[in-house]
Amino acid sequence: MGMVLGKITVETPKYKTLTTSPDYEIREYPPSVVAEVTYDPSELNNNKDGGFTILANYIGALGNPQNKKPEKIAMTAPVLTTTSGKIAMTAPVITKGGNTNVTMRFVLPDKYQKAEEAPQPLDERVVVREEGGKKYGVVKFSGVASDQVVKDKVRVLKESLERDGFTVVGEFLLARYNPPWTLPPFRTNEVMIPVE
Repeated sequence: MGMVLGKITVETPKYKTLTTSPDYEIREYPPSVVAEVTYDPSELNNNKDGGFTILANYIGALGNPQNKKPEKIAMTAPVLTTTSGKIAMTAPVITKGGNTNVTMRFVLPDKYQKAEEAPQPLDERVVVREEGGKKYGVVKFSGVASDQVVKDKVRVLKESLERDGFTVVGEFLLARYNPPWTLPPFRTNEVMIPVE
């Protein structure tokens, strides 16, 4: 019942709050190890959240872990996503319609301090890597994180950060802390924009 009402019962990343304002927080996150997958939603039945199943299989959330040990890895929150019109260079080069990729990321539990300590994925689409420490401007909101809501939150947050003298140094992340069956008013979502 707690998950339906938004209770977060899994490990979440630690951070230090540097500044708070009525419009946002500035947070500093330490380095972490992440598992991520980048995909074109059209390859996953036009599901922009289709990477979740790939990552959940890697950690064993949906059955046997799809990693080389095999070791079950605890689920954490939030699930981080970002979209990009840029496609990473690979060989061979294949051109296809629609060039918006989604990257979905799970932050692995704190017990993994280096990428090589985490079990290696069996699915080649999953990349385990170290994410350096970063500083983010963050705004929290509840409800459904629809494309329009997120777009509006990003715009307002970016304007507020720039107004207050922060330099935006990358693309936003959408952080979702709850499973999809959580009632929308009880969901915890955040938009995170990297800043200097």
